[in-house]
Amino acid sequence: MKKTFHASGTRGEANHGWLHAKHSFSFAQFFNPERIQFGALRVLNDDIIAPKMGFAAHPHNNMEIITIPLEGALEHKDSMDNIGVVAADEIQVMSAGTGVTHSEYNKNKDQPLNLLQLWVLPNQQNVAPRYDQKNIKSLKKTNALYPVITPNPKSDGMWIHQDAWFHLGDFDQKTTVPYSLNKKENGVYAFMIEGGASIEGESLEKRDALGLWETEGFSITAEENSRILLIEVPMKL
Repeated sequence: MKKTFHASGTRGEANHGWLHAKHSFSFAQFFNPERIQFGALRVLNDDIIAPKMGFAAHPHNNMEIITIPLEGALEHKDSMDNIGVVAADEIQVMSAGTGVTHSEYNKNKDQPLNLLQLWVLPNQQNVAPRYDQKNIKSLKKTNALYPVITPNPKSDGMWIHQDAWFHLGDFDQKTTVPYSLNKKENGVYAFMIEGGASIEGESLEKRDALGLWETEGFSITAEENSRILLIEVPMKL
């Protein structure tokens, strides 16, 4: 097994007033040659957006874009004529493919929006752009890991153009759970959203992350009132 630990405080940071962003990997003005990506996971941004502020229309192509609001609500518009709001307990997926333009704003007038945005490199180029949004309340399991994104279009959760699996874990008591990788060529980037956990001898606190690869599986001991995101992706592209 190989491991890499990324402490929360080592992330890149940009504070523009209306946007306070933390970058797990090189992004915009933050560049770290040792933190370009984790396999197919290219971006993991932890954004706090001020009320009624956001990103004007901008383009993407050939990228799988996953947005997970943690607090607040995101107002979304795109060139595929999708207009709507993505709130906490929902996940948004876009396959940018041949090209898509979208804007993202904090829907609320009086509270900040905190979201995670992740970019995953696809296993197919120039696919038709696609949008999906789902409430994940029906998928939730307490004190267990549950899948929210897979490669399977027929799954109960959402899907992307990559051999990638996203799991969330919500724990209200100290719990140990196993995780088995779906493909031996993959690795897992474990991101501690809230609380703390221990994985393979490494202690994670809020917003710490641990990458693991060249392994078939591992166990997680999550502390009380914790939330974790596991991102399993191919390590070789």
